[in-house]
Amino acid sequence: MHIRPDDLTDPAIHALLEEHLQDMHALSPRESVHALDLERLRHRSISFWSAWDGATLLGCAALRELDAGHGEIKSMRTPDAQRRRGAGKALLAHIIDEAGRRGYRRLSLETGSQDGFKPAQTLYAQAGFAVCGPFGDYREDPNSVFMTRALPA
Repeated sequence: MHIRPDDLTDPAIHALLEEHLQDMHALSPRESVHALDLERLRHRSISFWSAWDGATLLGCAALRELDAGHGEIKSMRTPDAQRRRGAGKALLAHIIDEAGRRGYRRLSLETGSQDGFKPAQTLYAQAGFAVCGPFGDYREDPNSVFMTRALPA
């Protein structure tokens, strides 16, 4: 598996992000979907990576800078056909390492509260994330679970 910075131009990435958005809208009410579309992922505050096995896309993830000491995980996704190969765990470790290199003191995320999000919540909890209150521009939402993890100084 090779994780690399991604410029969001590959059609495979477009398809994966479309799958991600469709799934988020299928699982959550519209007002509770916080997934970013392709254009919003191109914002200068966001870095994006993809994981590949040769020509096969295994997953993607993004890191958004909220401020100089706080990052947010966005767009963590593994294609349905490529699940359980370790890409999610590897991408999460990559983002945690990158956040540390940037000097972030905290890394946070928002995920859904519905049963379809339980595997993601478990992955994050195993990586040291704990449930917290809303952060950044988020507000309390029964359809959201907010998680955070302190990073070494």
